Amino acid sequence: MKSKFYTRSFLILAVILVASSFYYLPYYVSKPGMAKELEPIIEVENGYEEQGSFMLTTVRMGRANIYAYMAAKFSKYQELYPVEEIRAENETDEEYNVRQLHMMATSKLAAIETAYKKAGLPIHYLYNGVYVLNVLPDMPADGKLQAGDRIFKVDGREFESSDEFISAVSNKQEDSEITLTFERQDKTMETSIPLKTLEETGKPGVGITLVDDKEIEVEPSVNIDSEEIGGPSAGLMFSLEIYNQLIKEDLTGGYKIAGTGTINSEGTVGRIGGIEQKIVAADKAGAEIFLAPNENGAEDSNYRAAAATARDIKTDMKIVPVDTFDDAVEYLRNLD
Repeated sequence: MKSKFYTRSFLILAVILVASSFYYLPYYVSKPGMAKELEPIIEVENGYEEQGSFMLTTVRMGRANIYAYMAAKFSKYQELYPVEEIRAENETDEEYNVRQLHMMATSKLAAIETAYKKAGLPIHYLYNGVYVLNVLPDMPADGKLQAGDRIFKVDGREFESSDEFISAVSNKQEDSEITLTFERQDKTMETSIPLKTLEETGKPGVGITLVDDKEIEVEPSVNIDSEEIGGPSAGLMFSLEIYNQLIKEDLTGGYKIAGTGTINSEGTVGRIGGIEQKIVAADKAGAEIFLAPNENGAEDSNYRAAAATARDIKTDMKIVPVDTFDDAVEYLRNLD
């Protein structure tokens, strides 16, 4: 009888443990990710080779179940964030992922712009409409459009930018209906949506958050295969790798150089999240130098947090503050 009791108790406990792993708490957990060399995933046509390497750094981010929550509580370099700090209000998991991938796409474009401008090479722009980041609940577009849709026609007329889209829609009357032509998963679709006055603008709209869907053409051509990595934080390192392949001089100097930071088309380096976890990831990958956003010397800058983490884990990796792409290039050109 005791044997049956223990067996039954063990099975019940196993079921509870398995079931609890699928129960998610209202938190996200982030932990050190990886440091990945960029030369294999960025290819400039006939680009120059390098002796060292540039590396992007990542954090692993996901919804926390009971076990992940407890592990984060007892781990120094794992962080817990309430859902509302990670996802926008009313944003679904799918929309969050779409937004992250779009930020990565935007980051790539800005990195290409920065690198080619620095190299003195021309850039040509192509606009393809607007890209839906998310759909507001209980608004006219709810149930008709989805995150990831690319809208390129309003009432049969093509447009190019978000400004043109907003102008075309806001000039119409509330309760009038517009027809949108859009692309979803390589299929062209059409839907009619009534307009509703938006509280934020006081003008008619359909209730979507959107951004320009644009491409750039450069010569020589460049390809960035970022796979499913999301977010904008690889912008700085993308731009350095592209620029290094465009010029004869090797900026790596034979070093393994990791780093992080957003980049815009003017070459300004911006703040990112998870800098502590990225320092841990870079150290484990054997990086010798880490470029961190300086934020013009702010007391709570990424650079200061990165330097504190480096001291804490006792790494020999040198932490370098940068405010701009030019700052990073100047530092690298002065390496021994």
